[in-house]
Amino acid sequence: MLGLAGYDADYHWAVWERPYVIGLSVVSEGLALLALGLVRPWGEVVPRWVPGLRGGRIPIAAVVIPAALGAALIMMFCAYGVLNQIFGFVEPMNENGEGFPTSGPAAWALWTTYAPLLAWGPLLAILTVAYYRRRRANDASAAARPEAG
Repeated sequence: MLGLAGYDADYHWAVWERPYVIGLSVVSEGLALLALGLVRPWGEVVPRWVPGLRGGRIPIAAVVIPAALGAALIMMFCAYGVLNQIFGFVEPMNENGEGFPTSGPAAWALWTTYAPLLAWGPLLAILTVAYYRRRRANDASAAARPEAG
């Protein structure tokens, strides 16, 4: 009999497992939401509600470097996952010690649900390049503008 999230009803979670899963979910959602800063104004100027920093310009490198590293890491993890699934370097195991499905309807379900994640890294890289170009163009045009005074 299956219980919560497909686990056997008699499965006993280790003390660290639940906080780990919740923490991993919160961190991954937070990092995914940071990508919005590449297209929203709060990715260029510190929001007014941040005490001590409000209204300050965010340095381009402070955004571009972490975003580029994140995009590269995501693409490397995805490449490893795909290559491991194809070539079987390491047999992926589930909580019962069984391998993940490699054929049939279960494998199709696995691939169709995880396939969209393959676009995350390249799309983040595209957003990062667009952010960099936009900020450089804005800074160049601001520097070329004569000061009103």
